[in-house]
Amino acid sequence: MRTLSKEQMLTREGSHPAGAEQRLKELGIKLPEPPEPFGIYAEAVQTGNLLFLTGMLPTEGREAKFIGRVGAELDVEAGRKAAHLAALNVLAVTRQHLGSLDKVTRIVRLGVSMATSGDVRDQPKVADAASELLQEVFGKDKSPCRLVYGVASLPLGAPVEAAMRTPASNHSDVTQPRIFRQGGMYVRQENSSRYGSIAGYW
Repeated sequence: MRTLSKEQMLTREGSHPAGAEQRLKELGIKLPEPPEPFGIYAEAVQTGNLLFLTGMLPTEGREAKFIGRVGAELDVEAGRKAAHLAALNVLAVTRQHLGSLDKVTRIVRLGVSMATSGDVRDQPKVADAASELLQEVFGKDKSPCRLVYGVASLPLGAPVEAAMRTPASNHSDVTQPRIFRQGGMYVRQENSSRYGSIAGYW
């Protein structure tokens, strides 16, 4: 995965940060197919503007790509790869539910649980792989608080499970603002299906 510089995080106009969907393209990330539930539950539930995601495993299709416990069958690096894949599944389900990752206005909390064995103390390093992906896609200003803990086992024998809670916009066609000069003043213009065209002058 490529890492974006501060300059690359801006659009061509340089007037505002690029959206999450644009960052995905620039990073060369193609999201996997959203995983289907492995039991009787919903992958995502939205109430008001809050979106709650169930725990996502490092799966491809109906199987876990990584199996084992960090500190036993898997080392920290393998755990990080599993956390990264679980976070990709988080993004895939979020996009499926909202229609676009650009509708994510903030990430409130990221929860990462991992199956560990023995005296493992590297849970934060493993969880950082998920946090790093979210930061690359959404930007540092949307970094969430985080809950990380070790458990004896996880579904499918997976080493990592990631869950996210986020507020989201209810409008899919709100475009990025456009800033231009008109009649000696600067104009910031936004378009929304709810409010139409909105312009501010200064």
